[in-house]
Amino acid sequence: MLGAAFYHLHARLRTVGLRNLALAFPTFSPAERLRILRSHYRHLGWHFAEFCRMTRYTQAGSADWIRYEGFEHFQRAQAAGKGVLILTGHFGAWELSSFYHSLMGHPMGLVARRMDNPLLDGFVRSIRCRHGNWIIPRDQFARGLLEAMRNGRSVGILMDTNMTPPEGIFVPFFGLPACTASGLARIALRTGAAVVPGFLLWHHDESRYVLHFAPALQFEETADRARDIERLTAQCTAVLESWIRRYPDQWLWIHRRWKTRPAGQPSLYPAGSASAAHAQATNDSRSAQKE
Repeated sequence: MLGAAFYHLHARLRTVGLRNLALAFPTFSPAERLRILRSHYRHLGWHFAEFCRMTRYTQAGSADWIRYEGFEHFQRAQAAGKGVLILTGHFGAWELSSFYHSLMGHPMGLVARRMDNPLLDGFVRSIRCRHGNWIIPRDQFARGLLEAMRNGRSVGILMDTNMTPPEGIFVPFFGLPACTASGLARIALRTGAAVVPGFLLWHHDESRYVLHFAPALQFEETADRARDIERLTAQCTAVLESWIRRYPDQWLWIHRRWKTRPAGQPSLYPAGSASAAHAQATNDSRSAQKE
């Protein structure tokens, strides 16, 4: 109900989502893209409800509806002692993923922006940090990550938001140049920390969440540090894209991921185009239902 209400009440985000899906999946029919977006809003509703209930969760109580897969990849990276950078995004139940990992005895750092409302910021922080997680403010990103890696700790980094130069560099994402945060690559190359993909996704076939850890990324450095940063950032983005393609309805399509454009390129979000796409997709979906 929360997801459906948000879908119908916020037209601008709905049309941004359809525009993003058209950019990422140009061969999909409008009706299929609309189906993915509606399912995505349902997952957003679930995510909000999960966040409100997380303080009630216990290790024993979560055993039936959430599990790890590939946990050995995280353990192996942590045992190396140089710190673990967990590559993740606004994908699946991202708030629950770090909470569950700390609940199971593996607290981690979270890079997050301070909220404008201090009361809301304190409330959200109290839930996120209930079992030992800690917050690294965005304005202390480099110092916080370097300290965590020196101490062999783990930090989760959301790498799927639109950035602007010089913090962001352009790398391919669904075949389009996307301005992407390069901080993870810079820290990994400077400290030797492991980069481990981690995503908490809902599995319909099991009716439960699965916290996936993939093997640490393998990367060979060269004498060209700037080029290495670009290559590793592109590699991280390609990994994220590969997971989104497997679970397309669980990524945050309503974010304007391709807002920043390379110099001289026009906006990918021209006024009116998304609304037209939504109207067309709605008509196609109704036609498909009648058929």
